[in-house]
Amino acid sequence: MSLAAPQSLRTAWAASDDPAVLARILEETVHLVLWTRARPKGLDWLDKLDFSEIDDVQESLALTDPAATLPAALERAGYPAGVRAAVLAAEIASLARRFVRIMGGDTVRLRLDIVETDACRKFHMDNVTARLLMPLTEPGTQWIEAGAGAEAPINHVAAGTVGLFKGRMWAETPAILHRSPPIAGTGAARLLLVLDMPPLAPLEAAQP
Repeated sequence: MSLAAPQSLRTAWAASDDPAVLARILEETVHLVLWTRARPKGLDWLDKLDFSEIDDVQESLALTDPAATLPAALERAGYPAGVRAAVLAAEIASLARRFVRIMGGDTVRLRLDIVETDACRKFHMDNVTARLLMPLTEPGTQWIEAGAGAEAPINHVAAGTVGLFKGRMWAETPAILHRSPPIAGTGAARLLLVLDMPPLAPLEAAQP
């Protein structure tokens, strides 16, 4: 991931290897927060999955005990049963708890998408309050600063790095735009974790 912008230009985004940085999304001028880290080693097996045998996962998670229900949902979608599903479920549950602690509420919408096309190929801002994205395999999500010009570098969220983006329901004027990397026709596939708040979650819950 390219993070070459000088400090004076980094008003719209923040990055750190400390997970506490995610709470900076509550700051008025911050539209993207990156928890920069390597993908947990217990998930290296994801690179060897045959995605043609895996279904997308869509779940509404109650934060009482998300890790208890997730392994079964992953296994139904075709992910390996047992320890591997449990490790992936634990990672998702941990991120869901962090997300909800920042945003408020007690449920979260989960998507675990296998992307094989140029889905969301244009740079955009999502019509949500906030969205957490974590690429689980490469290539990762791309992002730019809005209004930076055609010559601006395209940044990448690497596999394992957690990106927390403000959406249009929170900030009407775009400051950060993102897209799926163009992979159509390359034979590549990518695995992406998406966490959203439920549609009726009050915007006030996302205020500092």
